[in-house]
Amino acid sequence: MNNKIKKRHHQSNIAFKIITIIHDNPLLPIIRNPYKILRRAGLKSGQKVLEVGCGPGFFTIPAANIVGEEGIVYAIDTHPLAIKRINNKIRKTGLKNIKPILENASKTGLSDQSIDLAFLFGLPYVQGGLDNVLTELYRIFKPDGMLAFQKSRGSKKKLITEVEKKGFKYSGKCGRIFLFKKDYENE
Repeated sequence: MNNKIKKRHHQSNIAFKIITIIHDNPLLPIIRNPYKILRRAGLKSGQKVLEVGCGPGFFTIPAANIVGEEGIVYAIDTHPLAIKRINNKIRKTGLKNIKPILENASKTGLSDQSIDLAFLFGLPYVQGGLDNVLTELYRIFKPDGMLAFQKSRGSKKKLITEVEKKGFKYSGKCGRIFLFKKDYENE
C-alpha cells in the first residue's frame, strides 16, 4: 500500500471514530430520536429494509426493532469499521434480523424486487455516485418500494429532479425526509 492510500485510509478511520463517538452518545437519541425519524421515513413491522451508509449503527438497531422479527434490515457500508461495529451491536442486542453488508450501495448483491424501503440519512456524499445507487435501488425495490432521503444540504429542487430522473416519483416530505416511490408505471 502506497503512502497516499495509507494516509487516506488512516484519515477515514479517524473520521469514522469521531462519527462513532457522536452517534453512540447517549444524549443523541434524546435530541434526534431515531425511532421517530424512521417512522417518518415509513418503516413498519415486517418490512425488508436497506440502510444505505449505516456507519456505526445509530439507525440500525432502532430500524431492526421497528421491522421486528418478521422484517429484516440490510445495513450496508463501504467502511470495514462500520460493519465491525454493527456486528458488535448485533452480538450485544441478540437481534437476528440485521444483515451487515460490506459493499458499495451501487452493487448491493440483493435480489431484484426484494426491498420494501431504503433510507439514506446523513450522507453528504454517496460513494459510487448517487446515480449508480439510485439505479441499484430501483432494481432491488418491490413495485411499491419507497425511498426515504434525509436532505442535509443543497437544493430541494435539484434533489427531487435527480431522484425522479432515475425512475422515482416524489411523494412528499416529512420534516427533512424526502419520500419517493418507485414509479413502476413507467417501466
